[in-house]
Amino acid sequence: MTTISIQGTDFLIDGQIANQGRKLDDIPLDGLLLNSRMINGAFDDANPATVHQWAYPDTGAWDAERNNREFIAAMPQWKADGLNAFTLGIQGGSPQGYSSEQPWDNAGFTADGHFKDDYRRRVGNILEEADRLGLVVILDIFYHGQDHRLRDEDAIRTAITEVCEWVLQSGWQHVLMEIANEVNLDTHYTHGLIKAPRVHELIAHAKSVSHHGRRLLVSTSFLALPPIITPEVLTESDFVLLHGNGTPGPDRLREMVEEVKSTPGYAPKPIMFNEDDHFDFDKPHNHMKAALAAGASWGYFDPGSVTTNPPQPTLGNYTNGYQAVPINWGAGTETKRAFFETLRRVR
Repeated sequence: MTTISIQGTDFLIDGQIANQGRKLDDIPLDGLLLNSRMINGAFDDANPATVHQWAYPDTGAWDAERNNREFIAAMPQWKADGLNAFTLGIQGGSPQGYSSEQPWDNAGFTADGHFKDDYRRRVGNILEEADRLGLVVILDIFYHGQDHRLRDEDAIRTAITEVCEWVLQSGWQHVLMEIANEVNLDTHYTHGLIKAPRVHELIAHAKSVSHHGRRLLVSTSFLALPPIITPEVLTESDFVLLHGNGTPGPDRLREMVEEVKSTPGYAPKPIMFNEDDHFDFDKPHNHMKAALAAGASWGYFDPGSVTTNPPQPTLGNYTNGYQAVPINWGAGTETKRAFFETLRRVR
């Protein structure tokens, strides 16, 4: 059984400081998690008007079970290459990589907030294999563009309760909980309870769910826009989740870490970037190294078939990225290989 815990600013895996004594080039990694956003491992689409968009090129049809199987088949190699953790979403992430409107139906929950059986099974398949391999899972519950499918605030609380109880009662101890993705962009969420001013209420709610005296470690993520965290979330969270998307350069990640530490309510706790779409792994100064050097964990986010600047919605091609559906969960592109090769440089 794999366990994740926290001691001060360090993550511990199986009771040992993560990556203790290890370095990426000259950067110490003690207590940090090398992670990646693999958000759509349980994705499906119940909207008949959009589901055809995710068809596999070899079959001409979308297959949620195939996606789940191929995700699980790729996990051992991620672990062998040096990945410590990944983010998985119950409501996933945009299957276009980036998108402003999201008509597809990847709710994961009924309107009343009950965890759908097929999603529970697919997420459970991944959690079980991650536990076996020694990988930590950052499990995201809500995603903008899908939260409106839950009827009201009671349904939101029900969803959190059911997920937390399920993880705890299953005996898994390798799961970190992320309430929602990027809560500080005001236009993201329909329900005010999931937005930055109130989301700390949901963190507290998740922390109140226990089983045999044990609860989950809980946080929520913030985009690199002001505020990058609120004092209430900082106080309530067990760890800090930030995103590096949209930042002007590597130094901004270091500044974000400093801003968190100077925010009222900060006490020593781990800081993690679990999404960043900047790479430049071949350069001596890049986003990954900047975050790690600042004492923050860093997570790779490869959205997929997005080639325009600014990014425009496109469809997955079963080659690029780890979010645009359909997804090839292997490392078959130059960008993916560069990330995993960087992990293999850790000594």
